[in-house]
Amino acid sequence: MSQIKKFELISSEIGFQGRAFTLRKDHLRTPDGREVVYEIIDHPGAVTIIPVTNEGKILFVHQYRPATGMVLLELPAGTLNPGEDPAECAAREVREETGMAARKLTHLGNLWLAPGYSTEYLRYYLAEDLYPAPLEQDEDEFIEVEAIRIEDAFAMISRGELVDAKSLAGLMMLRARGSA
Repeated sequence: MSQIKKFELISSEIGFQGRAFTLRKDHLRTPDGREVVYEIIDHPGAVTIIPVTNEGKILFVHQYRPATGMVLLELPAGTLNPGEDPAECAAREVREETGMAARKLTHLGNLWLAPGYSTEYLRYYLAEDLYPAPLEQDEDEFIEVEAIRIEDAFAMISRGELVDAKSLAGLMMLRARGSA
C-alpha cells in the first residue's frame, strides 16, 4: 500500500461551465505543507460499449472529433446524464450510435480516462445478442458504423490504425475476459 499521504483541498473555484464539463482550479496543500494549484476538468463520467454481433464482429463508429481535426474509429461511447445509471446509458448509447440494441449487456470494468487532469470515469459494457432498434443520434453527431472482426481490430492496433485510448482499453478488457 502506498505511503503517500492525501493532499488537503484548501479551496476550489469554477473557471468555466460548459455543456460537457466544468473547468475548475483546486488549491491543495501537499503532505509537506506547500500550496499547489491544479486545473481539473470535472466530467460527469461516461460509458464505452463493445457491441459484438452474432457473427463475431465488433461494431465501431467513425466520428469526427474536433479536438483532433480528424475522423476517428472508436467504440461507441457516451456521457452520463445527471443521476443516470451507467447500464441504462450504455443501452441508450449503443442504440443511438449503432442502431442496434443489446439483449445482453455485461459490465466489463472501469477506468479513469486521464486522472492527471480529469475526473472522467469510464464504465465498459459488452453488448451482445444485438437486434435493430435505432434511436435518433444527438444533433452534433455524424456517425458511420463499421463491423470489424475482432482479430482485425487487434491487427489495426498493431498497425497504428486504431488510436482512440478508450477503444484500446475496451479491447484489452474484452481480451482479458477471454472474448477476443
